[in-house]
Amino acid sequence: MRDKADNFVVVCSIENLDPMGVHTGDSITVAPAQTLTDREYQILRDLAHRVLTAVGVETGGSNVQFGVDPKTGRVVVIEMNPRVSRSSALASKATGFPIAKLAALVAVGYTLDEITNDITGQTKAAFEPSLDYVVVKIPRWAFEKFPGVDSTLGPQMKSVGESMALGRTFPEALNKAIQSLEIGVDALDASGPNRELIAEPETLSTLKIPTADRLFRVYRAIQQGISLEEISKASGYDLWFLAQMNEIRNCELEIRNYAKQNAEGRMQDAEFKAILRNAKQMGFADSHIARLLNSSFINSAFIIPRATEIIRHNPYIPTRRHLRRRIRIADTLSLQRLRNGR
Repeated sequence: MRDKADNFVVVCSIENLDPMGVHTGDSITVAPAQTLTDREYQILRDLAHRVLTAVGVETGGSNVQFGVDPKTGRVVVIEMNPRVSRSSALASKATGFPIAKLAALVAVGYTLDEITNDITGQTKAAFEPSLDYVVVKIPRWAFEKFPGVDSTLGPQMKSVGESMALGRTFPEALNKAIQSLEIGVDALDASGPNRELIAEPETLSTLKIPTADRLFRVYRAIQQGISLEEISKASGYDLWFLAQMNEIRNCELEIRNYAKQNAEGRMQDAEFKAILRNAKQMGFADSHIARLLNSSFINSAFIIPRATEIIRHNPYIPTRRHLRRRIRIADTLSLQRLRNGR
C-alpha cells in the first residue's frame, strides 16, 4: 500500500506451499511467510517498493509476486498487479487491514499517517500489521463435476473456491483449513468420519505431479516413513513445512499409543488431558481424535481458547449483541411482509 507522500507499507507476506509452476489460486498459501529469513524478507520488501515505483503506482494497493530460489537466493518478479486483487482480499481478511477502504482513501488524497487503524483504534495505518498467528488458505476443486478433465495443476487456475483458517501455529491452521473444505475430510491423511483411509502406498514419483490431493499424498508419505529430504526433493515442499507436518504425525502416534496402553478406557487422568490438549492446540478435529482412540466423539469444549479480547477490539467480527439485533430486524421485516400478503 502506497500514498502520495510515498509512505509504503507491506500489508502481508504470503508464501506458497507449492513450488513454481502451480497457479497461486491453486496453491496452498501461508501468511505470514514462514521460511524467509529477515534479510530475505527485507530484500523482497525493498524490491516491491522499486516495482511500484517503476510501474508508476503513486497511490493505492498492489500485489507483487516473487519467485525465490532456496538454494541460490536468486529472486525473480513473477507478476505485478497494480490494483486490489484476490490476493489482496486474502491479505485483508488475514490481517484485518481494510485494503479496499484504504485504497479509496489514499486515492482521494489522504496519507496513511492520517488514517486511524480500525483494529487498534489508536495507531495509524502507516504501521505495518504484525501477526502473532498463522493463516492457511487451501483451494477447493470440483473435478467430480467435470468428468474427463485433467486434474493436474499448472499455471492455469482450476479451483472453484477456497477455505481459510487461522491458528496460533501452522499445524493448527492447516488442520482447520482441511476441515473447512467440506469434502468429508477432517484429517491430513484424507480420512474422515465416513471416509476410509487410503491404503495404497505412496511413491516419490506420484509426489512429483501437482494434483489437488498432493497435500494428502505428501502426508501419507510421511506416515509411511519416507525421509523428509526425499519428499521435499520430489514435491518441492520446503523442509520446514514437512517438519511441521511430521509433528502432526507424532501427535497422532502419541494418541494411538496411549489408546493401546489404556485399552480399559482410563481417559480422565492428567496424561490423557495433556495429550488431548496438545492435539486440540494442533487443530485436530474431535472426530479425528475419536478415530485415533477408537472411541466416540469427545467433548473438548473445556480446552477451547476464548477469543473475547480479539472480538472486543475487532470491528469486523460481529458480537452476539449485533447478531441478535440483526435477527430481530430480519424477523420484523418478515412479519411485515406476511401482514402485507407478500
